[in-house]
Amino acid sequence: MDQTVNDTGWRGSQEGWLEAAYDCLLESGVASVKILPLAKKLGLSRTSFYWFFKDREELLAALVAKWREKNTGNMVKQSEAYAESLAEAMLNVFDCWLNADLFDAKFEFAIRSWALESPEILDEVQMADQVRLEALKRMFVRFGHSETTADVRARTTYLVQIGYISMQSEENIAIRMKRIPEYIAIYTGQIPQKRELDRFFSRHCYKPEDGPA
Repeated sequence: MDQTVNDTGWRGSQEGWLEAAYDCLLESGVASVKILPLAKKLGLSRTSFYWFFKDREELLAALVAKWREKNTGNMVKQSEAYAESLAEAMLNVFDCWLNADLFDAKFEFAIRSWALESPEILDEVQMADQVRLEALKRMFVRFGHSETTADVRARTTYLVQIGYISMQSEENIAIRMKRIPEYIAIYTGQIPQKRELDRFFSRHCYKPEDGPA
């Protein structure tokens, strides 16, 4: 295999190739994630790709792994984070919906779109859904709900958010923050305490007085 580098002598990095693939996936779908266009995008030779990935399939697998680790991994972690009440536990999960460093909604949409044309990716999405639902269910059980009630509340919480993502729904941040206490009350049956909301708002650098009257 010819591993000649480009004229600059720079091959890039595995993360650089992966980020370029991520950008293409979000912008134009999986069909656009091809080695030559990525090389042009990065200003690198096509052969430099092979220093980091065996082939396009390995690159696509790395994209899926990146999505799984970020979106599913962080959602599970947030569901298990310390909370003094179920309402606060749900606020921890809601961090995912407001912090792209924890949960990348655009990445989620792109993967789910890819799943429409790939049985293998559909399997990945369905496994992720199950892991996330189980994590939410465990969270409800931890705070005293029965298995059945926990399952229904977990599904209600999760499917609404996936609906937001699938519909590419966008809300003004002030409107969304104003709605969050009501969402928490509906999902958990508890009204979040002011101190819990204050901690949540602080994490997201939001002041309630900034919102609509």
